[in-house]
Amino acid sequence: MRRYGKHTDEDDIRSRPNRKGNRPRTNIRPKHEDAAEGMVLTVDRGRLTCLVEDRAVMAMKARELGRKAAVVGDRVALVGDLSGKKDTLARIVRITERTSVLRRTADDDDPYERVVVANADQLAIVTALADPEPRPRLIDRCLVAAYDGGLEPLLVLTKSDLAPPDKLLELYGDLDIPYVVTSREELESGGAADRVREHLAGKITAFVGHSGVGKTTLVNALVPQERRRLTGHVNAVTGRGRHTTTSALALPLAGADGWVVDTPGVRSFGLAHIDPARVIHAFPDLEAGTEGCPRACSHDEPDCALDAWVEEGHADPARLYSLRRLLATRDRKEGD
Repeated sequence: MRRYGKHTDEDDIRSRPNRKGNRPRTNIRPKHEDAAEGMVLTVDRGRLTCLVEDRAVMAMKARELGRKAAVVGDRVALVGDLSGKKDTLARIVRITERTSVLRRTADDDDPYERVVVANADQLAIVTALADPEPRPRLIDRCLVAAYDGGLEPLLVLTKSDLAPPDKLLELYGDLDIPYVVTSREELESGGAADRVREHLAGKITAFVGHSGVGKTTLVNALVPQERRRLTGHVNAVTGRGRHTTTSALALPLAGADGWVVDTPGVRSFGLAHIDPARVIHAFPDLEAGTEGCPRACSHDEPDCALDAWVEEGHADPARLYSLRRLLATRDRKEGD
């Protein structure tokens, strides 16, 4: 075997020719300074539909992004064919830093978190007051995910003609959460949409709720068919000509500047990824009292500093109870 010394002439080095004739790999990535800005409207089997100006453009993630995935609501930079015409494809080359993230896990034992929506301002939790019965544990879990991800919560209570909202609202009174109460008649006639729309103007709002609560009916009222022309290209991909809420879909809000993100119905909302240190940010009246807490405090243990903080009159005891109830929902099943 031939050995080379320290001063080997490069002419002595034998190299195999590149039979494929392609360029050698490099770590230098193009900057794509001329890339256009867009927003991801929906994702389906690796294909992403993005809004670029007023066009729905089909795109794929560039290889240089590696495992970094784009989700609905992401602000992205695209290159390639941006015409939005049929059978054209662009590339997503950058994903802008997110301002908020709504995450969930399949269950509390699953360490793999799934990003549902990025950059949303608000989470609308749609719950029926009856038929089906309300599930406070699921509401609690959605609230924790909202606080953890930096989203403001909104309660939308439907079917008030079947049951009064007082008892359910009493559970969340100390959290100062805005809410809208609608009846089944209002939901079917579209009258409920006007009152809900007041809370959505100028915001990106993700809607969550389990089957039968009227979420899809409400979303359809907020986004009439004529407003879906921007996502006409989406429907042919995700639902054979119609959106069946099998994946998250961002739609422009009718009658106001804003976006509605329709998400698939949820049966459970896992919180394995939740950090109590982030949830406390939603309780500014209590957050200052955590300075004396032990490291990695769960805020529900004997030496938690929040007990003394509340006893000294810095915050309402009901607020501490609400915080601990929400944090404890990570350890309870939704039916408990």
